[in-house]
Amino acid sequence: MLFLTILFNLYSECLTKEALEVFGDFKIGGQIIHTVKYADYLVLLAKEEKVLQDIIDKLIEIGRCYRMEMSMEKTKVMSISRKPFRVKIMIDQKQLENVEYFKYLGSILTNDGRCTCEIKCRIAMAKAAFNRKRTLFTSTLGIEEELVKCYVWSIALYGAETWTLRAVDQKNMESFEMWCGKRMEKISWTDHVRNEEVLLRVKEQRNILHEIRKRKANWYGHVLHRNCLLQRVIEGKIQGGIEVTGRQGRRRRKLLDDLKERRGYFHLKEEALDRTMWRAPFGRSFGPVVRQTTK
Repeated sequence: MLFLTILFNLYSECLTKEALEVFGDFKIGGQIIHTVKYADYLVLLAKEEKVLQDIIDKLIEIGRCYRMEMSMEKTKVMSISRKPFRVKIMIDQKQLENVEYFKYLGSILTNDGRCTCEIKCRIAMAKAAFNRKRTLFTSTLGIEEELVKCYVWSIALYGAETWTLRAVDQKNMESFEMWCGKRMEKISWTDHVRNEEVLLRVKEQRNILHEIRKRKANWYGHVLHRNCLLQRVIEGKIQGGIEVTGRQGRRRRKLLDDLKERRGYFHLKEEALDRTMWRAPFGRSFGPVVRQTTK
């Protein structure tokens, strides 16, 4: 079975390489990015609708030479933009379905490019897991906090390394953390117990945002030690003109902004390339976040 999987991957790699070698308008750091692949998944990237249609037409043409067909039912199209729009892509005179989101490797990708939907979904799954084992997490064993972090937080923080956290997302994560604390202490929402009191009872500080930054920093350190596509995506710039929309306000938050708030990017990268130095900051500048809590 493993041999067949490897053979299929080699076969599909030859197919896509032959079909897409003359295409590409999506560049990061000067490098053309045609596809994103994982196992038997294939994502085609393009900045313009016409280019994407040309890529698919060529892929179908070369695929038939390899005796392979593209499935209409399993192929979807999605535009990612601040103002998403419908894209008309045809296969054999039939239009592909436009979707607002799809699940890829367990994570939800949305057409606005934000992580809010994924975070809310993860929180809901973690709460369901907590409720299934409520008696275990509300016992008097003295290790409830460790059990919650092991079995519940691991569900909530799956894929957190790649999240771009906006203010509303951080608030949702902190609310989930307090929800866990209240459930462990069997505190109802009608009891009107302040968050400070809950933290005192569970003998914890607000720690979930620190855990996310720690995971992201560890992941980022691994990425920088490899010459791979992820490093070029993080450091490279997407070529093309800047859309003038007349929007006012803050700039759009980026992936590593929560790691760069206390230090600049070049300082961050310098420490990441030194493994010993990279582990040290978590005892100092990446310590748990202590914020003023509200009711």
